[in-house]
Amino acid sequence: MKLSIIVPTYNNLDYLKFLIFSLNKNSKYNHQLILHINDGSDGTLDYAKNNSFDYTFSQNNIGVCSSLNKASKLVNTNYILYSHDDMFFCKNWDVFLENEIKKFSHNLFYLTGTNISVNNGLINYDCGSSHENFDEQKFNDFCENDKSLDLQGSHWAPHLIHKELWDKIGGFSEEFDPGDGSDPDFCMKLWNEKVRIFKTISKFKVYHFNSITTRKRGLNLNNGTKTFTLKYGFNPRFFRKYYLKGDGKNHFNGSLREPKMNLKMFIDYFINKLKFFYYKI
Repeated sequence: MKLSIIVPTYNNLDYLKFLIFSLNKNSKYNHQLILHINDGSDGTLDYAKNNSFDYTFSQNNIGVCSSLNKASKLVNTNYILYSHDDMFFCKNWDVFLENEIKKFSHNLFYLTGTNISVNNGLINYDCGSSHENFDEQKFNDFCENDKSLDLQGSHWAPHLIHKELWDKIGGFSEEFDPGDGSDPDFCMKLWNEKVRIFKTISKFKVYHFNSITTRKRGLNLNNGTKTFTLKYGFNPRFFRKYYLKGDGKNHFNGSLREPKMNLKMFIDYFINKLKFFYYKI
């Protein structure tokens, strides 16, 4: 099963090479890799050319959403996987994805990996703070021995959907550039297209070095919460809690359903509406 892996990158060549090293080493299949290179003055552009990678390019940093949409124009497979450029993929990650996809008789699903990091991961486990001190064997042992169950509701990379779905929702919403709030918006658009399978696959693990690009350069992020609230009438946290059930604790138990209003949800919704009107004025 061949996938198209799209990776936006912004002068982060060492980590990008480490990501590609993990894909070459730990994939069963030969996947299409597509980069969107922002700036590329650190050697990324030459690296892509010298290795004959598929890529799109912008002279300036255009943001995650626009980068992904440009890269997606080169997709030549049925499935699109979005990854950050500072991740390390586990052994046989694509086999685990393939096994999941075979369970469905339709394409209305959104599958994500389990994000491991020193902190701020779905699972916090220290295998190193950078590519230079990464303990690959420790990570491999953890992946092999961990018995965590699949989880309900996710909205983080790496994530996979069918290309037909990607095209139907128009990819990522570029009003969220440079990127804050774009993942929950992506999931909300899927929800509105009747996707109800939002599943985090435990065996499909990636080690994430915690948004190295953003932290290193101190990029000014957009107010994704405000944009999301004005677009949908409630904030991303409300969507995660009541729609996706994605608090990182709910084990996957099948298709999600439309949330049923109760007192707590009503109060949260009312607070969100107040915030909506505050943003409007």
